Amino acid sequence: MKEMIKLLVAQINPTVGAIDYNAKLILDIIKAHSKQHDIILFPELALSGYPPEDLLLRDELHTKISYELKKIQRAAPSCHVILGHPEKKAANIYNTASLFFQGKRYVSYHKQKLPNNGIFDEKRYFTEGEARPGIFTLNDMRFGICICEDLWQEGPFAELLQADIQVLLALNASPFDQEKYAKRVKLLNKLSKNKLMIVYANLIGGQDELLFDGLSMSFDKTGKLKTRAKTLTEDLHSITITKNTIKGELNPLLAKTELLYKALVVAVKDYVHKTKHSAVLVGLSGGIDSALTLAIAVDALGCENVTAVRMPSRYTDSISLIDADLLIHTLKVKSYTLPIESMFNASLATLHEIFRQHSPNIAEENLQARIRALILLGISNKTNQLILTTSNKSELAMGYGTIYGDMAGAFNVLKDIYKTEVYQLANYRNQQSFVIPERILTRAPSAELAFNQKDQDTLPPYDRLDLILKELIENRATLKDLIKQGFQEQEIINIQKTIQRNEFKRNQAPVGPKVSKVAFGRDWRFPICNGWL
Repeated sequence: MKEMIKLLVAQINPTVGAIDYNAKLILDIIKAHSKQHDIILFPELALSGYPPEDLLLRDELHTKISYELKKIQRAAPSCHVILGHPEKKAANIYNTASLFFQGKRYVSYHKQKLPNNGIFDEKRYFTEGEARPGIFTLNDMRFGICICEDLWQEGPFAELLQADIQVLLALNASPFDQEKYAKRVKLLNKLSKNKLMIVYANLIGGQDELLFDGLSMSFDKTGKLKTRAKTLTEDLHSITITKNTIKGELNPLLAKTELLYKALVVAVKDYVHKTKHSAVLVGLSGGIDSALTLAIAVDALGCENVTAVRMPSRYTDSISLIDADLLIHTLKVKSYTLPIESMFNASLATLHEIFRQHSPNIAEENLQARIRALILLGISNKTNQLILTTSNKSELAMGYGTIYGDMAGAFNVLKDIYKTEVYQLANYRNQQSFVIPERILTRAPSAELAFNQKDQDTLPPYDRLDLILKELIENRATLKDLIKQGFQEQEIINIQKTIQRNEFKRNQAPVGPKVSKVAFGRDWRFPICNGWL
């Protein structure tokens, strides 16, 4: 009887709905590692990818999953393979973890607690499993299986404790945000102090607006973190379990800004590749947001797959062109310079009879942004390159962007990044290698849609604005809460009203990666038409 159990956590990056691809990835890992390991543990819904959403309503998906599960079952003759997958039984669909061994399925556990808040809507698709723990024994050690939310709510964990398990194997698809890792560690530390070893397996990769950061880990019976897989990277994380110990590699954590930058790189890479594209366009103004977006795109896809498009107008400062040119040269990307003056004049001439009846206002400014969008969309349509938009979270909150203009594109990598964070990320990138000209970092930000225009002409200073926005958006702070923190009442009210007034814009904006506690998108579901404020 072996006293030691070798377990492999397969921290993988599946593609939602790509059942053939995901199954091959799983089978290749089983084939390569089953002889060296007693257990291979895959994350939640590894076969379908997470979240499969309305694909779960298609019978063809379940037929394909059933077919691939049979192949995986046959591929596990000498190793215990634990795999997350959807399972349809009659009219019900379950979020399932199955244990395969010696060509048979020994355990089929159905997730009991289905999250239905924030970004999650599992109750739309899945049926809650019965209160029946998934248990198996190997080398006189008793293992229990649970799935993600089962750890966070009362019931399933207590059932496993009553079953006298020694090791808990948790399958997860836990999305990233900047506070999530600490929350996981706090929970797992608490649970493992029940004299229980815990192995936590998580997905990695980008899926639409979600990111999965990996960081699969294990805890010993005293609540001590013993092993940790890599961050935002596929990792085959091997650990050794005995009756009293758990051992393996403890990979280092990334510093806060490094982690955030890498998350954005992974988000761009996976969004582009999983939508079966290879290249992107960035409208490059010479400002901080487009500069950072271009740098992220190059780090994600390589300079050969990124094109910068400069579209100057009469309002473009010469130093913006110089700085954009320096950035293009440093990052070695292909570029076009396409002035918009003739198109702007033609548009003004076409609209003259209507515009002359009104004083100049924001309409003339927005025309420029929409002409630039027209150019980018034309290039995108002709060359099959996706457009990366460049609006940050502060701008999106305040509606400081042009719908069907600079907000038009496929993916917005800065969508959940406040303006102050944009500067932090740009400085971090320059610490790795200097790519963003210093003047871009120090100049006052401007949309350059009018002469001598500055963001702060219409917005509060970003350092103060971002503090208020974070409290309102992520912490659901009230007016009284913010006044107590020292902010001015009228400024808070103005910001609240501006956020609400621009809901229609955000509902038509491209997706972007969620990296904060509350992001615009799945987390943020306010009615467009409402009379709240």
